Amino acid sequence: MALKSDFDTYRLTDEHAMIRDAVRSLAEDKIAPRAAEIDRTAQFPYDVLEALTRAGFHATHIPEEYGGVGADSLATAIVIEEVARVCASSSLIPAVNKLGTMPVILSGSEELKKQVLPEVASGEAMFSYALSEREAGSDAAAMRTRALFDGDHWVLNGTKCWISNAGVSSHYTVMAVTDPSKGSRGISAFVVHKDDPGFSVGHHERKLGIKGSPTCEIYLENCTIPVNRIVGEPGTGFKTALTTLDHTRLTIGAQALGIAQGAIDASIAYMKTRQQFGKPIGDFQGLQFMLADMVMQTEAARQLIYAAAAKAERAEPGLTWYSAAAKAFASDVAMRVTTDAVQIFGGAGYTEDFPVERMMRDAKITQIYEGTNQINRMVIARQLLK
Repeated sequence: MALKSDFDTYRLTDEHAMIRDAVRSLAEDKIAPRAAEIDRTAQFPYDVLEALTRAGFHATHIPEEYGGVGADSLATAIVIEEVARVCASSSLIPAVNKLGTMPVILSGSEELKKQVLPEVASGEAMFSYALSEREAGSDAAAMRTRALFDGDHWVLNGTKCWISNAGVSSHYTVMAVTDPSKGSRGISAFVVHKDDPGFSVGHHERKLGIKGSPTCEIYLENCTIPVNRIVGEPGTGFKTALTTLDHTRLTIGAQALGIAQGAIDASIAYMKTRQQFGKPIGDFQGLQFMLADMVMQTEAARQLIYAAAAKAERAEPGLTWYSAAAKAFASDVAMRVTTDAVQIFGGAGYTEDFPVERMMRDAKITQIYEGTNQINRMVIARQLLK
C-alpha cells in the first residue's frame, strides 16, 4: 500500500525559471561589478535600486491590485537569492521592502494599502521595519516606544534601532505601545513617513558586513501622524509583527542561500584554475570533499526555503516553525560554506582581491537578524511542543 507523504511539496514553474534567468542576468551585468565597491565605500547603491526597479525586481511581492507584479512567495525568494548571490547588500532592497510592507498587506486597512503600497510598487518609495530597541531585541515585547491617541492623530515617542535601509526608506512600519497595562497585547503598528514632524534618523552603524545597506536608529520625538496610519486595530501590532516574520524569515534564508551559492560558484572557479604541486587544486580529494559538503548543505537549505515559501503562499498551518527552520538552517549553512570557501582560497581568500571574504562577513548577519538562530530554535521547539 502506498503511503501518503506528510512533507509539503512545491513545484518550480516555467515562470519561476524565467524569473531566475532574468534576475541572474541583471545581477551579473549590473550588480556583480559593483559589489566590491559597495562594500568598500559602505554607500547605498542607488544605481542598483534603479536597475532593480526598472526590471520590476525591487518589490515583487506587492499585489497587482496595488500596482505590483503580484509575484508569489517562491518567486520573491528566488529574486532575493539571485541578487544575494553576487551582493548581499543589494538583496536587502527587495527583502526590506517586503519586511516593511508585510504588516500593511496582512493587517492594514484598504485605505492605508491604497495610500502606501502603489508608491512602493512603482519604486517611488521604499519601506523599512522598526520593531527592535536597544533593550528590546530578542525580547521585543519589552519595547518602550509609546503611541498616544490625541484627537485626530497619533503621537509617537521613542527610539528604534537596527533599522535596515534607514534614511533611504521613506516609510517605516513602527511598533509602539498604546496600552502598557496589556503587555504584548497593548502594542500597535503604525506607518510613519520620513517627513512626519518629529521623525529623524541617527548615524550609520559601522558593521562587519552588508555595508551597502545603511543600518541606523530612528528617533520619534512627539512624532505626529494621521489617525488612519495605524495598521489594523489598536493592540494587534505584536501579533502582526510575529505574522510578518513568519513570511519574511524565509526570505532571510533565501538571502543566506544566495550568499552560500555565490561562495560555491567562486570556489569551483578557483579550484579549476589554482595550481599547486603541478595540478589544479580541484584534483585534491580533501578539497573535493569540502566542496561536496558545501553543495549538499546548500541544496538542502534550498529545498527547505522553497518548501517554506510554498507553505506561506498557501497560508498553511505550521508556517511559523517552517519559516524559522528555513532561516536558521540556511544561515548556519551560509556561515559554514563561506568559511570553507575562504579556506579553499587559502591566503588569497583572506584578501579583498576575491569576493569570498566579503561573503563570509555578509553571511554572519543572517544568523542574527529577524530573530537570532537561538530564538528561532526556541520558536521551532515551542511550536512543536504546543
